[in-house]
Amino acid sequence: MFFRKTPRLTLLTLLTAALILTSCNIGAAPTPTVDINAINTAIVGTTIAQFSAQFTQTALAVPTNTPVPTDTPQSLPTFALPTLDTSGVTAIPTIAFNTTPGSIITPLAGFTQVAPASPAATQALGDSCNNSAFEADITIPDGSILKGGEDFQKIWRIRNTGTCTWDEGYALVYIGGSTPNLDPYNFEFKKSSDFVPGGSVKDIGVNLTAPCAPGKYEGHWRMRSDSGYYFGTIVSVYIEVKEKCK
Repeated sequence: MFFRKTPRLTLLTLLTAALILTSCNIGAAPTPTVDINAINTAIVGTTIAQFSAQFTQTALAVPTNTPVPTDTPQSLPTFALPTLDTSGVTAIPTIAFNTTPGSIITPLAGFTQVAPASPAATQALGDSCNNSAFEADITIPDGSILKGGEDFQKIWRIRNTGTCTWDEGYALVYIGGSTPNLDPYNFEFKKSSDFVPGGSVKDIGVNLTAPCAPGKYEGHWRMRSDSGYYFGTIVSVYIEVKEKCK
């Protein structure tokens, strides 16, 4: 009897459970259906908006290149050298030389000796072997007044301040002045009596002739060694001619 009732009881239990489950679902809202296309469209729109905002910010952040200023060259002022007016310059008269002894002359005060513009005059005074020093004018003081064409002899006292003897090959040489081309009137040490040992003094002279034209004249001499080297002090003559040749 017990076994016959068991299948019926099981079936009844299952039916009761089904009714209970059905009653629970009555009144519940249905599950919505997901639209895949709408979701994709929203994702694409959001991505485009983000890229657009990013590009806009990048464009605003790029700095503007400012041109580098260039140096403008400035012109320098031009300076003009003054022009020397030589319209009033008068040519210096010439002076002639000969071997005739001169006459007594009258000195004129106020003359000062100046160095001639000559390459020889620009050399150093000398060295330990060759050097000289002027000591005195023996004749024709600076500024002496002579007649035009007058013969005279200019003598200087010169000391050998070097250690080498002034012997053959040495000379007192004309280096410039009012008259060019006066080398033949140099004083040359040819005789042994003319030689000047180191430390000694000698009176050395040249015979000259005053120019005929009135004016002031000058001449300059310097010692020259046997090797052609100019050395020592420069000796000079300064004269003035007031009366022209008759």
